[in-house]
Amino acid sequence: MTGVQTCALPIFIPKKTELVILSEKFDPLVAEWISFVKNPNFNLIEKCLKFSQLIEYPDLHVDEYIKKINRIGMSLKESISDVKNPTYLISILNEHLFENLGYSGDDDDYYNPKNNFLNEVIDKKTGLPITISILYVEIAKFIGLDLKIVGFPGHILVKYNEEMILDPFYDGRLLNIDDLQEVLDANFDGELEFKPEFLDEVEPEQILIRMVRNLKNSYIQSFVYEKALRCVNMALAIEPESPEDIRDKGILEQRLLNSKKALQYLNKYLEINPNAEDVDFILELIRSIKTKN
Repeated sequence: MTGVQTCALPIFIPKKTELVILSEKFDPLVAEWISFVKNPNFNLIEKCLKFSQLIEYPDLHVDEYIKKINRIGMSLKESISDVKNPTYLISILNEHLFENLGYSGDDDDYYNPKNNFLNEVIDKKTGLPITISILYVEIAKFIGLDLKIVGFPGHILVKYNEEMILDPFYDGRLLNIDDLQEVLDANFDGELEFKPEFLDEVEPEQILIRMVRNLKNSYIQSFVYEKALRCVNMALAIEPESPEDIRDKGILEQRLLNSKKALQYLNKYLEINPNAEDVDFILELIRSIKTKN
C-alpha cells in the first residue's frame, strides 16, 4: 500500500462552510480514491474492486474478479428458459445465488473488515448488506432484471421497480411495510418511523461513501484506528461538510494522541451541529484532552 507523503497541502473545502481543517498531509491513496469515485468510465463493480485494491489488496487483479462474476451470471442465465416474469426470475436468482452457490449475509462476524470488500465477498460467499446487494444486482442483470440498490437507513436493500423490496442479506427475502419497520426498529431502537423516501435508489457515489463508512466502523470495532482514520479522510474528501465524519475524525485523532487536530475537529463538529445528541460526550472529550495537555 502506498505510504503517506510528508508534504502538506490544504484540503479543498467549500467556502460556504469554512471548515476549520487547516491542512492535511497529502495522501496519494485518498487522491486516487477521489479520482476513481468520480470517474464515469468505471462501473460500480469496477469501482468496488478498485476500492479493495486500494485499501487492502494491492495485488488484486480486477479483471479476474469480473470474470468470476461473469461465470456466476452466465451459469444462472444458462439454467433458465426465455422467461420474462420478474417474480419467477427473482425466485430463480435467489435459488441460484443463495441455495446453489451458498452466498449469505454474515450475521456471525458482521464487523469483520473483509465483509466490506467485494473480492472477499465473492470468494468467501458472505458479506454485509451493501456488498451482498451489489453482487446480487449485478448477477440479476444476466437474466434481464434491472434491480436498484436502495439506501435504506442502517441496512441496504434492493428493489424491483416500485413493486418489490428485497433483502439480499437474508437470501433475497421479500419485505412488506411491517418488515421494513422491523428493520428500522432493530437498527434505531424504535426511534425512526418508516418514510417512503427511505426506498429511493442510491447513486454509485453514495454507495461507495457508505462502503467506506462501513469499513471505518469495522476498523473501529477491531481497534485499528489508523485505518479507520484513513477511511474518514476518504469520506471527507468526497463530503467535506459531513458532521458525522468531522466528529469521527476528531475522536480518532484523540485516540491516536493527536490532541491539537482532535480539538480542531471536535470543536468544528459542535460549531456546525450544536444541538447534536452527543454534545455532552463531545464536550467531555474536549475537556479531557485539554486537561491532559
